[in-house]
Amino acid sequence: MKAPAAKRTAPAAKKASPAKKAAPAKKASPAKESAAAKKAAAPRKAAAKKTAAPRKAVATVAPAQARKGESRLGMVRRARRINRELAEVYPYAHPELDFRNPFELLVATVLSAQTTDLRVNQTTPALFAQYPTPEDLAAAVPEEIEELIRPTGFFRAKTKSIMGLAAALRDDFGGEVPGRLEDLVKLPGVGRKTAFVVLGNAYGVPGITVDTHFMRLARRFGWTESDDPVKIEAEVAEIFPKSDWTMLSHRVIFHGRRMCHARKPACGACPITHLCPAYGEGETDPEKARKLLKYEKGGYPGQRLNPPADYPGRPAPPAPGVAPGAVQRPSGAR
Repeated sequence: MKAPAAKRTAPAAKKASPAKKAAPAKKASPAKESAAAKKAAAPRKAAAKKTAAPRKAVATVAPAQARKGESRLGMVRRARRINRELAEVYPYAHPELDFRNPFELLVATVLSAQTTDLRVNQTTPALFAQYPTPEDLAAAVPEEIEELIRPTGFFRAKTKSIMGLAAALRDDFGGEVPGRLEDLVKLPGVGRKTAFVVLGNAYGVPGITVDTHFMRLARRFGWTESDDPVKIEAEVAEIFPKSDWTMLSHRVIFHGRRMCHARKPACGACPITHLCPAYGEGETDPEKARKLLKYEKGGYPGQRLNPPADYPGRPAPPAPGVAPGAVQRPSGAR
């Protein structure tokens, strides 16, 4: 009786055995498996090396990512060093609007909205030849002003602004441009940026000019994260001594126009990459970057028809159809 019982249980044990069913896993040779794994991983490793190369190049030239954890004191020291080094790059930095007096600078700055300083400099000689004072401009025929300033764009709105500010100067300030911020910003078409241009360059009153170039570079340099001009002005003012404000504005704007462009910064030709957290956003190849340089840095004329004597570049040409020297004026005050 015991023998049959043993026979009945034997087949059940065979069916339940997992060892034999798992045997196929042993069929693959470890050596073959290792070779196959290496072969499959090779393309991934090669791709990883290719993508990693640019990161290493950027990190060795400018360890910008470390700026994220820098202290407030570290940022201030770096910011002031940027200002000192930009002063060496642009010792001739200056306002790029031609003017002879505060009134001409005020009007030219209002006209420079939404256009280039070059276009304004090509337009204002004829305007100021016919209307040299606030009294003259305030009494002009609007349609005649519109025709004269048409090349600057938005000529109807700008005509209203400059005629309005001329009338305000005539009626409220005795025909003189005021030298106080609170008075300037009350004039039609005059905001803080325009007021600081006039105060800093016509009256020697320190001010920070936050235009589009200054806003862009202040963020790239890590001086601010704001995109509000008033907040940027306040934050940058806390970093630099008041005596630096006007020339700091010129240097940063010069750098923004010549190298640190909005779309394609010339990172490979920039002399302050070691201080810039944004290094690598633009062209890093030195030869390609040099081709992106503008104005005197690229060997081209500047924006002023009558630049300061120490400007190393060439004067800008007059408006098309205007003979060189016709209605030209002496260089504006620095």
